[in-house]
Amino acid sequence: MSEQDAIQDSAPVMTLLDHMLELKDHLVRIAISVVICSAATFVFARRILELLLLPTKGFEDQVKIVALTPTTTIGMFIKISLFSGAIVSMPFIVYQVLHYIVPGLTRQEKKMLNWIIPGATILFLAGAAFAFFVMIPPAVSFLFQWWNDMIEQNWTVDEYIAFVTGLVFWVGVSFETPLIMAFVARLGVVTAQQMLAAWKFASIGIAVLAAIITPTADPLNMMLIMVPLLALYFFGVFLSWLVQPKTAPSTASVQA
Repeated sequence: MSEQDAIQDSAPVMTLLDHMLELKDHLVRIAISVVICSAATFVFARRILELLLLPTKGFEDQVKIVALTPTTTIGMFIKISLFSGAIVSMPFIVYQVLHYIVPGLTRQEKKMLNWIIPGATILFLAGAAFAFFVMIPPAVSFLFQWWNDMIEQNWTVDEYIAFVTGLVFWVGVSFETPLIMAFVARLGVVTAQQMLAAWKFASIGIAVLAAIITPTADPLNMMLIMVPLLALYFFGVFLSWLVQPKTAPSTASVQA
């Protein structure tokens, strides 16, 4: 029995209440980090709003972004700050999530987080940029022009911001998939061969996810997110194959 197995066998078994309390601790840490980072981004809220409104430039004669209540604009200020805080605190969020999902990490496995967390952050930012610069402009153009000859479109700013930030955030999260796959493969939870064998089921799941995330009903926008997610899945399989523990030769083969 290895030292790691001995430590795990001697560790006390956690009850459901223990798991719930541990989950609460992680969620509290995540919430505190988001609040702190959100407070730090208050001063940039106006510039961030200007950035989020960029996809509407050139369509001012077709649609107006309006606020319908007196408190809408202050609500936007708070939501944009929270959104920015969540992005800034993403490395810490990933760290907390991985520590809860995979408890009892050894010292060597904790060292893996030193490259997984920065890598996951870079992939998140890449996914967010892909969503904002590649997906959102054609989606906004499509939505602006849908039945605009019959219906005057006045979009509320809160719904528009929720649409943009939600798409940016969830596409960014989905881009972190390869490193998460590699991490669980390195721990021996699942192998790259098993992931590759399940590619058909993964494709169905990705198609469903793309349909949920895609803001429009046309297949072009759905393919814009489905193709990168499929590529990321197979990239995750490749990374998992590189980092997964190599199986030692059996005793019989060694003796032979």
